[in-house]
Amino acid sequence: MTTPSSDGTTPDETAQNSTDSVSAAPVELVRVIRSGFHECSHYGAIVVTDADGTVLHSRGDVTTPVFPRSSNKPFQSLAMLAAGAGLRDADLALASASHSGEAAHTDRVHAMLAAVGLSEADLRCPVALPLNEATRNDVIRAGGSAQRVYMNCSGKHAGMLAACVAAGWDLESYLDPAHPLQKAIFEQVAKMSGETPTATGIDGCGAPLYAISLTGLARAFGRMTSAAVGTPERTVADAMRAYPDMVGGTGRDDTLLMAGIPGLLVKGGAEGVHTAALADGRGVAVKIQDGGDRARMPALVAGLRYLGVTGDVLDQLGTGTILGGGIPVGTVALAPDVF
Repeated sequence: MTTPSSDGTTPDETAQNSTDSVSAAPVELVRVIRSGFHECSHYGAIVVTDADGTVLHSRGDVTTPVFPRSSNKPFQSLAMLAAGAGLRDADLALASASHSGEAAHTDRVHAMLAAVGLSEADLRCPVALPLNEATRNDVIRAGGSAQRVYMNCSGKHAGMLAACVAAGWDLESYLDPAHPLQKAIFEQVAKMSGETPTATGIDGCGAPLYAISLTGLARAFGRMTSAAVGTPERTVADAMRAYPDMVGGTGRDDTLLMAGIPGLLVKGGAEGVHTAALADGRGVAVKIQDGGDRARMPALVAGLRYLGVTGDVLDQLGTGTILGGGIPVGTVALAPDVF
């Protein structure tokens, strides 16, 4: 067994981290063309890893830690399972989700809470309106208001509470970085990425957030999909892939990709982060430097195509459309020389 160094990486991982990044500065990943004119560019970094964690291709700085944001959620779910939370199937997928607040999501969050004797009042995530436009409009027309259950991370928070109930941990302080659950999540992030997180922040939902490199993030996803059947890692990955509608929602990128490509695990995060892994453990991680959401899909899809993935959903999501006067006049697409 290889002994990790003081920073949590094995010698092999440290060597790969120090040599495989093509360039340290952000590089142009995505180019916006309007009416044939190069209007702007999105810069960032992308890494593609093999099943053993070796870096196959990278552009930009893939070794400096970033906040994965909601791409951390599968690792948070691992800690929930380890604490004894009885999450399975669609519930486990929802605990790993950034859901759209549709009825299927909110009904299940209520059920997850009720199963452990709790209610929406126990959630500590912020209130929000549903991300799904049709659902949001229905809520507003009915005179409804922002609620905690509508918040896209409410499934994760319900899972965290279920873990605390199972382990006998305090419920009021479950978001405190010093709470046993959050300490366990830190350890899961370190174990899966092969890195000791270098910074702790607070995510948009109020939960602690740990910084790792893009390379560590891609490796971590690959370790989940390639884990043996029945392990906690594979159980989380399988739940997310079996219930893609729970992970996102109607028309969401993660849902469309997992529904359209068998065996693919995908989870996006705020501020331009997106991560995916194939069933064989090969992974892709993207960070858009300016946090622009529209640039994530062209870069991630290109990484998947580099790994030989094909499918109509890649054609659908790989190039964004620029409108002018309500009609298509340009594209948001991969920049030259990224691959």
